[in-house]
Amino acid sequence: MHTVDRSAVERALGQYQDPYLQTDLISAGCLRDLRIEGGKVEAELVLGYAAAGIRAGIEQMLQVAVESVAGVESATISVACEVASAPAQGSIEALRNVKNIIAVASGKGGVGKSTTAVNLALALAREGARVGVLDADIYGPSMGLMLGLPEGTRPQVKDQKLFIPPTAHGVQVMSMAFLVDDNTPVVWRGPMVSGALMQLLTQTAWDDLDYLVVDMPPGTGDIQLTLAQKVPVTGAVIVTTPQDLALLDAKKGIEMFNKVNIPVLGVVENMAIHICSNCGHAEHLFGEGGGERLAEQYGVDLLASMPLSMMIREQADGGTPTVVAEPECQISMIYQDMARHVGARIAERAQAPAMPSISISDD
Repeated sequence: MHTVDRSAVERALGQYQDPYLQTDLISAGCLRDLRIEGGKVEAELVLGYAAAGIRAGIEQMLQVAVESVAGVESATISVACEVASAPAQGSIEALRNVKNIIAVASGKGGVGKSTTAVNLALALAREGARVGVLDADIYGPSMGLMLGLPEGTRPQVKDQKLFIPPTAHGVQVMSMAFLVDDNTPVVWRGPMVSGALMQLLTQTAWDDLDYLVVDMPPGTGDIQLTLAQKVPVTGAVIVTTPQDLALLDAKKGIEMFNKVNIPVLGVVENMAIHICSNCGHAEHLFGEGGGERLAEQYGVDLLASMPLSMMIREQADGGTPTVVAEPECQISMIYQDMARHVGARIAERAQAPAMPSISISDD
């Protein structure tokens, strides 16, 4: 009987290049266990990001690769996903029951930031993660509507001090809209808005989240400053359109996160192209390639380039965003791909060794 070479099995496993980690799974440290008994091989690999949609495909590819190794009669490959906590900025204390906080931000309004945030959260949940959404747009909260929660939804209260977040489409949701009348505007000055954000964040009983997606208000004001100073943010996703004005404001958003040491995980370009529903003619109504240039300028990923689609708008307004309304359509597949990219960037940060702090004095 031919003895199975362990190193040959590892080389076979290393043939698969993960498109999200951008390396092979052996180099990425994903091999958890490898057992060889005679001609039978069992391997257990663990991805550091939520990837339920591609796990089975990875297992099949690795099984074929290992069974091509001399002496291997059969191979059983198991690929699991375990999301770890990645470091946040500074020495801010981690939020209870929340592993990673993702801020979805834009320099200006009207670029589809909330639509991106809600579909990102739902896509992460479809990939098998435990996900929550915090609507940090205190003046114009929209998450309840976009997730189909009925008007007048109120969170339950636990121990007279914690809100239990309502759940929609498998995602935990907390919003200022749940605490005020839908027709009553929030007319507050900056400090009150910042205080409300912190209460929503810290007084909500989040239930063991892998990712908390925070839908930020547009701009670089009080909410953004409070988030940077008091909230342990793992990374930010910047949303823009290809339009020059939007790109200019998006750059300000990226620069802000760089100044407060919050890594930018990537850029999402919305309204990149419009395809006429009648004749099929494609037009770049807001410019072309702006998101790609922005991502290249700052050395980050272009996470997705989304079309200008009436379907995306109608489904979000109707309370069933695209990812849950039509999970197998092309647009949903782009959101799923975006979610895996975001998760992989966070996984890389979770595995990276912590850098020692260096203090410099005049002694």
